[in-house]
Amino acid sequence: MGEAQKKRSGLIGFLILVALLCGFLGFAGASLLAISAVLGEVGPPASDLSTTERVTLAGYLLSQAPAIDSPAGDPEASLDLVVESGASAQSVIDQLVAAGVLESGSLLRNYMRYRGLDIGIQAGSYEVTGAMTVRELASTLQTARPPEVVLTIVEGWRLEQIAEAIERANLSYSGQEFLAAAHAPSDHELATVTDAREGFLFPDTYRLEPDGSPQTFVEAALDNFLRRVDPALRQSFELQGLTLTQAVTLASIVEREAIVPEERPLIAAVFLKRLRSGLPLEADPTVQYAIGRQPNGDWWKAPLTLLDLEADSPYNTYRYDGLPPAPIAAPGLASLEAVGAPIDTSYLYFRAACDGSGRHQFAETFDQHLQNACP
Repeated sequence: MGEAQKKRSGLIGFLILVALLCGFLGFAGASLLAISAVLGEVGPPASDLSTTERVTLAGYLLSQAPAIDSPAGDPEASLDLVVESGASAQSVIDQLVAAGVLESGSLLRNYMRYRGLDIGIQAGSYEVTGAMTVRELASTLQTARPPEVVLTIVEGWRLEQIAEAIERANLSYSGQEFLAAAHAPSDHELATVTDAREGFLFPDTYRLEPDGSPQTFVEAALDNFLRRVDPALRQSFELQGLTLTQAVTLASIVEREAIVPEERPLIAAVFLKRLRSGLPLEADPTVQYAIGRQPNGDWWKAPLTLLDLEADSPYNTYRYDGLPPAPIAAPGLASLEAVGAPIDTSYLYFRAACDGSGRHQFAETFDQHLQNACP
């Protein structure tokens, strides 16, 4: 132990002794004066503490002073803490210890008791980490995060399905208001790329304020798209001869076609090869998008009939060559990456396998494609 540390330890021990003695003799003022001289920024004690509690807790905190402003637990540990109404301070501390966010439950409990913070823990949610100090944990637990609604945009959803999820959530706006915001003119960076929001609201889990606006949600999802679809991925689209909108449109079709994840790059490759060969895509999801919602409430009709394939819509890739005018759904990152890095293939056709596995049978010629038809 260094000389300075020895002196500090001796001083602390002396002041503890003085504090305890003063408290024993009834000189509460002298006791608190001696304690405050060392505690400094620890702050004043709670007004409801007895003299004995003040002296005892102060003595304990003096002995643990360096730990109060050191990481409280494992710096790598984190916890989305939820405190129910009526929960005790001890139950909260137990959760922190169990998560590794807090090493010494006694230190936090006694610090909060000394400061009177143990009775101020609010019900709600908190984001805490082991890198926080005991002082920071105690302070954080006094103010819960505003209530939030967790909403997930699922890969392959169209805007109307997001609207339906909003209707089920406890938000201040409706699904229709969301759709209006999604189609409204915007000064967002992506507005210069496309007027459509379909496909550009990145599928992810969002934490939303219940009283927020649909415009805020739309912009958050667009911002997320810009973060996730980084410059390297956009450059990969350019190498495939695709604009950003074209790449997202193709990825949205791949998202709806692929069930088995590892088939995405091959499905993307077949579609790109058909586009470059002048063949129509003939992708069922584009027809499903075109014909819209079914009487049973499903947005993606399956199976399709021959009459469905005749639907007169620019989204129907059986009737119109090339890509649809805009994405048909929200593609996930894996489908976007598949479009940017398709595998080399000679296949021009694929259809669903007949075993119910979700896989596809691929073919180089139309005759082979016909042979892959289910009996």
